[in-house]
Amino acid sequence: MLDKVRPPGHAFATARPPDAIRRYSEAERLTHWAVALAYVLLFISGLAMFHPFFYWLSAIFGSPQLMRVLHPFIGVALFVLFFAYGARLWRENLISKNDERWLAGAWNYMNGRDEVRVEGKYNAGQKLMYWSMVILIPALLLSGLVMWRPWFAPSFSIPLRRAAAIVHVFAAFVMFIGIGVHVYAALWTKGSMRAMTQGWVTRRWARYHHPGWYEKVVNQKDAP
Repeated sequence: MLDKVRPPGHAFATARPPDAIRRYSEAERLTHWAVALAYVLLFISGLAMFHPFFYWLSAIFGSPQLMRVLHPFIGVALFVLFFAYGARLWRENLISKNDERWLAGAWNYMNGRDEVRVEGKYNAGQKLMYWSMVILIPALLLSGLVMWRPWFAPSFSIPLRRAAAIVHVFAAFVMFIGIGVHVYAALWTKGSMRAMTQGWVTRRWARYHHPGWYEKVVNQKDAP
């Protein structure tokens, strides 16, 4: 077997086979997890400020006051981290005709039936997640700036701040759904979490899930 699973307690730790393929560099993985951490902190603090029922979550930050101060700064950090990482990936995330066919057959794929061949490093679902983040993160940042007290909010009218609050909540909700699907897909697709924690995948995984990318990587390795 290509995957040698270690004892319980090491869910994502496996012995690396000699023919493993690197999927993500260390810098890519660190940036990914930094973005994930920023999102979790924003989600928790945003939820605490959204409804009194979740206000107890502010204790994670030490105090409600500190949470309110940190929330917008973490939002700026999320914007910088994501676009510093994502700016290099836009070509690999362009939607192709093959991706349209993948999306049309996504239900069959989710149920373990026929799967449309994936030509690039990312499938259509991952590409949609990427482009949704490209839209939603700036929307959250801009709407957040309008509400950021005491720095920017006084410069805007009350109706505009209310409209920004609606945009902020809506964008946050859509992102929550998207990231929920993203996490579920990563856990559901065996080997995906290992790729983002250890950086490598087996050849069997690459051939099955991303055959086009696999062939490209293998050809580059075999080239003189």
